[in-house]
Amino acid sequence: MRHSHSWMIDKSNSVHDLVICLSGTGKYRLGEVPVTLTPGMAMLIPAGTRFVGHNPDPDQIYTGLAQHFRLDLFGQHDLFARMSYRPVVTLSRWPMLAPLVRHYRATAPSSSTTLVMHHAFMVILNAFIEDAFLSWNTAQAEALDNSEGLSMAITMAATQIASNPLEPGLADRVVADAPYSDVYFRREFRRRLGATPAKYQEFRRMEIAMQLLEAGYGITETARRVGFADSYYFSRLFKRHIGISPRGWQDQVRLRRDGRWPRGQEDGEVIYPRRPQP
Repeated sequence: MRHSHSWMIDKSNSVHDLVICLSGTGKYRLGEVPVTLTPGMAMLIPAGTRFVGHNPDPDQIYTGLAQHFRLDLFGQHDLFARMSYRPVVTLSRWPMLAPLVRHYRATAPSSSTTLVMHHAFMVILNAFIEDAFLSWNTAQAEALDNSEGLSMAITMAATQIASNPLEPGLADRVVADAPYSDVYFRREFRRRLGATPAKYQEFRRMEIAMQLLEAGYGITETARRVGFADSYYFSRLFKRHIGISPRGWQDQVRLRRDGRWPRGQEDGEVIYPRRPQP
């Protein structure tokens, strides 16, 4: 996407469009909503939505990424139709994403998307969804048949937990929001993911703790940041889920940074974390 001041567009597409600004300014009207895109901002244009756009700056070229795509669940249910989201966001990880977006824009074929480009676009799209996502539309899951509805409800619940595992009581809320009995939903969630919603949230918190410990935070501070006032209790949970103590994990990180794989990992395979505990 590279547009001079003379560029103007007025159309709608049968598929979604993700638009990301790299340089300059893009002025749009998305339906009836005015939108201004500047570098680091992204906009999702839903399928079938009329949009009007132009470059308001006569002295600067407007460049960026504009990619058509579909995002279907079970090959037939549009995932964006089943969530509430902000259509326009400032990408929170823009310093990391900007080189990828530039590379994608420069190398993506005009007629088709290669497997490598598909993977790159999914990284970009996932970053947009992380910043734009608000909630799942529970009523949409009820509209699916029984097997698909349950799969959708579990996907919604797991995604909510994974996106914000530090939120207190989230596991109980996603169970309450599911259109199934609490006992049945917890059982099916555990059968499919290997852990109850509460244990899954606990496991996700331990994954964040691994990152904090690797970044150099102490055990007490890490425990506090992931929601545990008692560092001893945190350490027991960490070892239960990850298979090694927080101190042991810090030692493993130091060994790998020095180019020395811990015993049993000489082939470079990291054995942590373990699967979530039931």
